[in-house]
Amino acid sequence: MIKIKKILISQPAPDPEKSPYADIIKKYNVKIDFFKFFKIIGLSAKEFRKQKVNLAESTAIVFTSKNAIDHFFRMCSELRIPVSENLKYFCTTEAIALYLQKYVIYRKRKVFFCNQENNEMLDIIKKHKNEKFLLPCTHGFKTDIPTCLGKENIDCTKAILYKTISEDLNKINIMDYDMFVFFSPSGIKSLYENYPKFDKGEKIIAVFGNTTLDEAHKHGFEPDIIAPSAKCPSMIMAIEAFLEENAKNKKKNNA
Repeated sequence: MIKIKKILISQPAPDPEKSPYADIIKKYNVKIDFFKFFKIIGLSAKEFRKQKVNLAESTAIVFTSKNAIDHFFRMCSELRIPVSENLKYFCTTEAIALYLQKYVIYRKRKVFFCNQENNEMLDIIKKHKNEKFLLPCTHGFKTDIPTCLGKENIDCTKAILYKTISEDLNKINIMDYDMFVFFSPSGIKSLYENYPKFDKGEKIIAVFGNTTLDEAHKHGFEPDIIAPSAKCPSMIMAIEAFLEENAKNKKKNNA
């Protein structure tokens, strides 16, 4: 049984009236704070041109994050490249796919998504192997998607459209928290850049997605909460399941 009073979410705070964490705070009597561990800076059109990637040549896009969507459409706008109505979109989660509605009329597009498993994404893409794929991403982004597609002789080009910079975490007292929640590898990188000697110890760490899990392993620890999963497709569900199990164990110990 672990005592959890304070949780730190490595994302900006949501709208209080629409916060998906409100029920968790009330039900489990925990305090949840939000702090973005890194900031996103888009590459300028001039910087992007140095990569010599022609966005207009692609017939399909692989999106692994909402940031990738934002910066793809931003760059197309800055370069005055029209986005073809025939473009196909392949997203690693349903949430990312739904986010496309910010830029396109969803029902008129060909949108495909999976549950953030690269093997599942590959199986979907194989059915469209004649397309010319583009993978918008950040500088230093690590994924085996291009390698997997290359083995299948599927044309895929990476396009670096933005970069991530770690925030100064001295603004918050890290050691005050019992649980940390990460949604991207950049969050974990920022933690260790700010605190190179950070020791997980009894701290509970939750991660979302394969690349975030890989980053955790890179720093030598196994997260306590991993999402998405068959039982918990969202981070909210995964956190609640953990807290519920923890509460049950507490009752058993007090019985």
